[in-house]
Order: sequence, then structure tokens, then C-alpha cells
Amino acid sequence: MITPGTILIEKGTVLPPSFRLESQPYAGAWMPVGGRSSHDVEHELTATGWTFFYMAGEVTAKACGFDRQKAVNTALNRLIASVRLQNCNCLEIDEVAMHSFLGMPYVSVSAHSCNIQKGPLFSGAISRDTIVQTR
Repeated sequence: MITPGTILIEKGTVLPPSFRLESQPYAGAWMPVGGRSSHDVEHELTATGWTFFYMAGEVTAKACGFDRQKAVNTALNRLIASVRLQNCNCLEIDEVAMHSFLGMPYVSVSAHSCNIQKGPLFSGAISRDTIVQTR
């Protein structure tokens, strides 16, 4: 179950050998980091020479439905799509909230994009040359 503080890492992300993930994926190919906060993850990665980027700006997704778990999964898939657009391989859930509008239940899930990589320079960023070439 997705709760605030849950950290999900895209399956296949290169990680230090000592870094462990839970075995059950969420939303297809995203693996939870079991029982560790983003601070713990950052500290663990920094100790091995890796970097945990916590991106500014919250990402939010909503989904309607009477089945709470299906609505959460739909919203989570939408969040993951946003995180991928930012070229990030990780996210941290900030809030999962149920709402209702005119009797129709919906869920709102908010998170922050993160990126795990070896080295201090963000490798997911689109370079200025790429932006110039696409114009």
C-alpha cells in the first residue's frame, strides 16, 4: 500500500551493490525502498559515492473511482509518467488523500521526483544544446 514517505525506484535503475529494494513492485516496474526515509536513502547513497537528487516542485495526480486501490494505482501511474518526463528514476510519495465531488470519490496523490545516480552532476537534465537543436 502506498503511504506518505514511500520511495519508489524504477526497476532497472543502476544502484550500488549494497543498496536493497523490496521484491514486490508497484505500478508495474517501480520498486519500493523498504522502511527507509529519503534522508536515510540519501545518507546511504552518499556513503557509497552516489547522489540522491530531491527535485523541487511537487507532482500531483488524481483519479476517480469507488475502488480506492484502483484509483490510487491509476493516480500513481500518472505520477510515474510525470517523473519519467523529468528524466528521473525515483519518487517519494508526499500525500495520498481521498476526496469526493458531487458524490463521486477520487484520490489525489502528490510526490516529489528524485534521481539516483553515481556522481554529483544531474545526468537526467536536458542539455541546452538539445533544446537549441529541437527548435
